[in-house]
Amino acid sequence: MKIAVEGCMHGELDKVYATLKRLEEVENTKIDLLLCCGDFQAVRNENDLQCLNVKPKYREMGTFWKYYLGQVKAPYPTIFIGGNHEASNHLWELYYGGWAATNIFFLGFSGVVKFGNIRIGGLSGIYKPQHYLAGYFEKLPYSENDIRSVYHVRYYDVLKLLHVEEPIDIFLSHDWPLGITDYGNWQRLIKAKPFFKEEVERKTLGSKPAALLLDKLRPPYWFSAHLHCKFPAMIQHGEGGPVTKFLALDKCLPNRGFLQVIEIQSDPGPYEITYDEEWLAIIRKFNGLFPLTRNGLPPWVDRLDIREDREWVKNRLDERGRKPFDFVQSTRPFDPSRPISNPSITMHCRNPQTESLMLFLEQPYLLDSTNRASTEAQSNTYPSRDANDDADDDDDNVDDDIEVVGNPDDE
Repeated sequence: MKIAVEGCMHGELDKVYATLKRLEEVENTKIDLLLCCGDFQAVRNENDLQCLNVKPKYREMGTFWKYYLGQVKAPYPTIFIGGNHEASNHLWELYYGGWAATNIFFLGFSGVVKFGNIRIGGLSGIYKPQHYLAGYFEKLPYSENDIRSVYHVRYYDVLKLLHVEEPIDIFLSHDWPLGITDYGNWQRLIKAKPFFKEEVERKTLGSKPAALLLDKLRPPYWFSAHLHCKFPAMIQHGEGGPVTKFLALDKCLPNRGFLQVIEIQSDPGPYEITYDEEWLAIIRKFNGLFPLTRNGLPPWVDRLDIREDREWVKNRLDERGRKPFDFVQSTRPFDPSRPISNPSITMHCRNPQTESLMLFLEQPYLLDSTNRASTEAQSNTYPSRDANDDADDDDDNVDDDIEVVGNPDDE
């Protein structure tokens, strides 16, 4: 199986897919799957554009809306996680994962799915310590603080991933695991990106939760994005233990290392995205603990037994089948023939896929819960040169031994 991995998409679906098509022609090969490491920007219409966490002058409709509308179809099965520049109202509808468009699957705020017999996990968002132990208190319309804090990683989602026991083949995170620079050529990195130097030396560059998951899951492959540069590393988990090949990728721009193709051993195709039995059992077990106030999880929550839920899910999947629920439009797509307006979003929109999944798992739908804390979000501080806030950087000239494809038409 050949899998392409892309760094930050930033709404440039057309360019990434076109690059893969040219690669197939030049290399006489076939790509089976595309993975994206965040900042996907699944903007469907003007409402989503207002919830996109970028400065207003940089807000653009991008190309995703054409795929959501059905005007075009993704030429490759695509799986993506969320970053820190997303239309969070859309991704919140698909909190547990689901089709963002035909052939384009969002892995959820945390999630695991299968593609053929390859198991793919991921964690959306970026780590900010002030919100890690909080619940998801944000609600529409987003305040200036909420539009940023909603994509901050929560312990609740990390704890669910820490309950995964079966092997993960590929893991995706938007920001890098903390300490990953110790396992690669960090001197070359800071030569190209000197403003990372202090964080690398202080060992504060990256995400503590991602590092925790890396140590627990130990997948053969781990891919990240966020810092707009490429960086390879090799992690040996203990003496004689498994090895994780890490690679961070850039954003989709000409002459940037934003794309990598790997070949991984798998069962013969055809391949399709399917639900993961263990992960659905974890969702079912944890849904009653979903923290929707500022308080987060109860302090006693640690290890939960999912064995009964696992057997229950297995029986239900054997009856229904393992394909995700079908894609359904949940809102009006963008109409390019009409001028872009500046609407105000006041309420959550339920996605039929999420409703169907909750009915299947016999769990209540909680994403529009009104039992939220009403106090204002605490003020966030974002240092001007904090690498983890994903500043737009100069061209990346880092060279390494991993061949990365990154040269789309600049049209």
